[in-house]
Amino acid sequence: MAAGNPAPGRRRKPQTAGDAPGPSPTRLIVVTGKGGVGKTTTAAATAIACAAKGHRTLVVSTDPAHSLADALDQPAGPVPTSVGTRLDAMQIDSRRRLEEQWGDLRSYVAEVLAWAGVEQLAAEELTVLPGLEEVLALTTLTDLCASGAHDVVVVDCAPTAETLRLLSLPDVLGWWMRRLFPVSRQLTGLVGPMVRQVTTVPVAGPAQFEALERLYDRLTAVRALLAETGRSTIRLVTSPEQVVVAETRRTATYLGLFGFAIDAVVVNRVLPDEVTDPWFDRWRAAQAEQLAVVQDSFGPAPVLVSPLAPEEPVGHARLKAFAGRLYGRRDPSRDLGAVSPFRVDRQGDDWQLALDLPFADRDEVALVRRDAELIITVGTYRRALLLPDALVGRTVTKATVRDGRLTVTFAGR
Repeated sequence: MAAGNPAPGRRRKPQTAGDAPGPSPTRLIVVTGKGGVGKTTTAAATAIACAAKGHRTLVVSTDPAHSLADALDQPAGPVPTSVGTRLDAMQIDSRRRLEEQWGDLRSYVAEVLAWAGVEQLAAEELTVLPGLEEVLALTTLTDLCASGAHDVVVVDCAPTAETLRLLSLPDVLGWWMRRLFPVSRQLTGLVGPMVRQVTTVPVAGPAQFEALERLYDRLTAVRALLAETGRSTIRLVTSPEQVVVAETRRTATYLGLFGFAIDAVVVNRVLPDEVTDPWFDRWRAAQAEQLAVVQDSFGPAPVLVSPLAPEEPVGHARLKAFAGRLYGRRDPSRDLGAVSPFRVDRQGDDWQLALDLPFADRDEVALVRRDAELIITVGTYRRALLLPDALVGRTVTKATVRDGRLTVTFAGR
């Protein structure tokens, strides 16, 4: 095993006399990419290869399309189901999660809409926010990883646009919870009785606030799990096409903004050398150009190339062959080359915060310091980064964006 490469199974930890080695934390690999690039195939093949290496593996779909069972050519339900030796599969029932975690809040919002004159059926439909089902499905990952039933959990996540919206939600909701939640709760307690005396408008009560608090806690937990360096990484799946590669580069920037590490980029459907028909010459040249862009762009994360297969990779045998072409002798359960996207280092009397923002231009990055937070905006995405204690109270003296990295310098006291 390469030094520093986290792997599932048993690991050493500091022991005292009489202690026995404990199990390592469950390894989490999130597979995502633009729709139609082979994301589900890559996730299923990765899980099969992990199981073949001897790791107890679970492959989970949080994608509403739920094509995981189709790729495996085996049923996969709302609970882990065996689909092979040391391999389980699961398609999270996002509708059920929605009812469990959003039920109280949904009922309250529906009451308010109905009071405002919206018809009951329309009010029920309007209470489901776009993407909410997917983000609540993600919260299941904390339970699956905490159970200890598997060494590796591979996630077939929603396509990149939805994934980014989902992964950023805990930061957005966290800002609201820290500032407005306590005030709103106090105001409701004070003015709620008076409002009820003069109007019929529904007023949020303790049940609604508690439901929101539970939702926030679960979102915060999955956010922390996904950002846990050395345990959780993201594998981006793309294809050698200009539009798709451009979106993959933007995705890498935004994932860096939210502190998530990419440990590999998978390029699917590359024309193999066996295809020699001159009709494909221009297509091959275009693919070669995009492959060069990917190779130059994503270091030090490895780029894994999968040639176009002569048949659709469906079923255990074909997925295993796909994984063999993709990973070779690598153990796909390991961190294949991720770096920490967020670091704080001492530089003389000053401190420097460094955040990887691959492919971000200086002109599209904006910073605002607000108390103990650094508000970072890249394009249309914004993150409120809660500063480490060592940086709270220090003055920002300089900020630079160079070679895909944002560096913010804080003065010594």
